Amino acid sequence: MSLFQPNSRYANLATVRMVDGRGRQVEVVPPAPAPLQALRGIHRRRQGERPDHLAALYLSDPAGYWRLAEFNDAMTAEVLSELREIAIPFLR
Repeated sequence: MSLFQPNSRYANLATVRMVDGRGRQVEVVPPAPAPLQALRGIHRRRQGERPDHLAALYLSDPAGYWRLAEFNDAMTAEVLSELREIAIPFLR
């Protein structure tokens, strides 16, 4: 049984066993590789636009905001929300 949806970029990653700060063995999922994306254009964000709005508009997937964050080197959606201009990727 997987913790991830079948279409998740984490779904097929093998877990790794590590030792945490308390000395316990834990299973972790490594970072997923970045998807291949090319620049489609730049969007100048307006007040009230959220990352999920932009992902729905440009990627046809509101849950795909992580692709915008990844493409813009933003660690979280909150960081992405602070950017005035957001690079929009083509999906390959």
